Amino acid sequence: MKEPVSSPDAPKAIGPYSQAVRAGQLLFVSGQVPLDPATGEMIVGDIGAQTRRVFENLGAVLKAANRSFADVVRTTVFLADMDDFAAVNQVYGTYFSEPYPARATVQVARLPKDARVEIDVIATYEAV
Repeated sequence: MKEPVSSPDAPKAIGPYSQAVRAGQLLFVSGQVPLDPATGEMIVGDIGAQTRRVFENLGAVLKAANRSFADVVRTTVFLADMDDFAAVNQVYGTYFSEPYPARATVQVARLPKDARVEIDVIATYEAV
């Protein structure tokens, strides 16, 4: 059984997908880019600011599902430029504590709305 999850405090989906879907004891949160949920526009700022906005969007969806970053077990970080890795990693590290989620980080040719970073997460409803 699949249950969609959404938050008005995160950007609306820009395609035929859900902000998140709960399936059993797992929550799959769709990739978030640095869109301002109030305007639907990309925020202005460096990669650090853009990464913080991505995490604010992810946090809003997690909260709507009664989850938090402490419940995240897996992330995928998509970067338009791997040279941004250190700056993204610095912000990323402020949202998680040990045991850290498993993670993959990849450079891609292009992201939606020409974002520089996109992150998706998987969270659990089990005790972590």
